[in-house]
Amino acid sequence: MTIIEDNASTCERAAFSVADFRERASRRIPVHPPRDTGDHILNPDLGPYATWSGPPRDAAVLIPIVDRGDRATVLLTLRTDHLQAHAGQVAFPGGKIDPQDAGPEAAAIRETFEEVGIEASAVETVGRLCPYLTGSGYRVVPVIGILDPAIRPRPNPNEVADVFEVPLDFLMNPANHLRQSREWQGKQRYFYAMPFQNRFIWGVTAGIVRSLYETVYG
Repeated sequence: MTIIEDNASTCERAAFSVADFRERASRRIPVHPPRDTGDHILNPDLGPYATWSGPPRDAAVLIPIVDRGDRATVLLTLRTDHLQAHAGQVAFPGGKIDPQDAGPEAAAIRETFEEVGIEASAVETVGRLCPYLTGSGYRVVPVIGILDPAIRPRPNPNEVADVFEVPLDFLMNPANHLRQSREWQGKQRYFYAMPFQNRFIWGVTAGIVRSLYETVYG
């Protein structure tokens, strides 16, 4: 697992400790009134589920925040190149909510164990963000979890090529939330991107990071 570093002052780091995050999150989560977030926020003409005609499919991801003292980090995965969906992209651990799951928290923790080998006992859930609606037809519930700093991820090689950490202060800085676009079906489709060193965080993952910023720090 890689912990990606950059430069930040001591004062800036103190503002992004797990203790500071807990205090902010306790005041701002849950969100009232609830609101949907998603790909359609930057693309209102496409609608919430741009390429999906059926009922939305329920999914959950874990936003794993690692307690690294005065500078917390966020754990992310790099998906393997051979997967059918989102191959080679940066993602949070997560997936579909199965019928046997007790809810989004249970699904996110199960998927985290299956993908990166982090035990449920190492995860303390502290809340949910509002659902994130994807153009491919998923209604994703982001579950926020605090991870024990002693974690030793064991990536599943069938799904995960790498596990790495990015400082929370970098991801929560709106100056790093770039709006980019690509042409899709003859129109420009807009999305957030957060390039960090040799990693390119974009799409749904970056959209959920943006939602975390707007909810807890915005």
